[in-house]
Amino acid sequence: MLNPAPGLAQAASLLSSAPQQAAAAAVPDLIVIEGFVGETVIGLHESELHHPQPLVIDIHAGLARAHACDTDRIGDTIDYGAVCERLRRLMAEHRLQLLEPFAEAIANIVIREFGAAWVRVEVVKARKYSDVDAVGGQI
Repeated sequence: MLNPAPGLAQAASLLSSAPQQAAAAAVPDLIVIEGFVGETVIGLHESELHHPQPLVIDIHAGLARAHACDTDRIGDTIDYGAVCERLRRLMAEHRLQLLEPFAEAIANIVIREFGAAWVRVEVVKARKYSDVDAVGGQI
């Protein structure tokens, strides 16, 4: 039995792994911040307009591929600490009344300021009502 020429075997190996590499590249890396808790004034009802109330925020952000996997440098991915600090600033400065535009503001920040390809944000008021664990929205 003849062995294929080394160049042909190597090319065949590369071709067979190309779809797997393309599929891996298409799956984004996921950056997760779950259970961030901060206080802000938000709401429509008179009882909500004068005192900060706690919000719980979950963020799932996709990156095409975090280069940090190769470089091990924080500058090549989304810095969790920087995002949390930005959330604290947003909570202090915003003037929104509804959770949905607040979640949208977070999504825009994570995409525009931190370079995420896509983001899923959930914002809830925990224990807003005595008979409900949480109310909120997801963008």
